[in-house]
Amino acid sequence: QLQLVESGGGLVQPGGSLRLSCAASGFTLEPYAIGWFRQAPGKERAGISCISSRGRTTNYADSVKGRFTISRDNAKNTVYLQMSSLKPEDTAVYYCAAGDNYVCSGYVPSGNLDYWGQGTQVTVSS
Repeated sequence: QLQLVESGGGLVQPGGSLRLSCAASGFTLEPYAIGWFRQAPGKERAGISCISSRGRTTNYADSVKGRFTISRDNAKNTVYLQMSSLKPEDTAVYYCAAGDNYVCSGYVPSGNLDYWGQGTQVTVSS
């Protein structure tokens, strides 16, 4: 069974940093583009970043551009989201996702996603 597992969330002060990881279990991530999404309380889930299968293409939502960096290490079967200059409005549950026909192009698509992790909580508060 294909599984994605996020880790690295936690409580951090405004201005701080966290690195989230998205690891695959039961399959290799290498052929898949990966997206990161987040859902804040009372809000819809939103796409924040994605990366192509080989890492040559990355896209970011305007709300995180310049502060977040997505990367992948296919040898470790893991995708990362480095988050810096965190703000209280970044507080949310963060999810990674993949799909057989998911393509990271132009923006952060939210369609064609077949596999989701369970999410990891990020709380930005003083």
